[in-house]
Amino acid sequence: MQQKLVVFTGAGISAESGIPTFRDKNGMWGKYDAMKLASVEGFEEDPQAVLDFYNARRKNLLEVEPNHAHRVLADLEKQYDVTIITQNVDNLHERAGSSKVIHLHGELTKVTSSRNRLDPNCIKEYPLDVPILLGDKAADGSQMRPYIVWFGEYVDNMELAAHLVKMADIFIVIGTSLVVYPAAGLVNCAHREVPKFLIDPGDMQGKLPFGFEHIKATAVEGVDVLLEKLSEFDAG
Repeated sequence: MQQKLVVFTGAGISAESGIPTFRDKNGMWGKYDAMKLASVEGFEEDPQAVLDFYNARRKNLLEVEPNHAHRVLADLEKQYDVTIITQNVDNLHERAGSSKVIHLHGELTKVTSSRNRLDPNCIKEYPLDVPILLGDKAADGSQMRPYIVWFGEYVDNMELAAHLVKMADIFIVIGTSLVVYPAAGLVNCAHREVPKFLIDPGDMQGKLPFGFEHIKATAVEGVDVLLEKLSEFDAG
């Protein structure tokens, strides 16, 4: 039986591939009004502006590639039963080769209904090079919208994610500020006795969750340190 290795990733891992973050000092929400571009109310008020914003993000996804951190996590499947839980809406984990990826905040590669975002009949893959236009209809006849969790909406897959973290033999956190709830609460679900690592280049003094070992590095640098730590466990 392979050990269950669960990895929780955030914007920091994709930033090193060239995808803008949201909440740091140079993030998107410092330049744009989040409530106008990422809420149902904003979409109802100015759907064109919201679609333009997400079409640009979808197009950007075609121009970036998975980085070393994404590839290392995919490669860990040779040794472990790996599940990626991500706050990111890009598809870089999948493109790097990870086979089990759970998206908490939706996926840029998909569209859905503006009447009922979670209607399985309306959720479908949509080519990144095809913009979503006003007048494009979902299967239920409503305006098509990005399959993204906006502010105030139910976070997808939280119960499943919490269960997986509870069952993890090893838990790793990479590239998340741990300020976006409810997802940030996942760190409290891990069993207290399992190895837990947090890869972050910042100073975590006073902020490091209980029981975690801090690897002070970017995602791309930190995964190599992580591999050394995991090999020590295997040797032990």
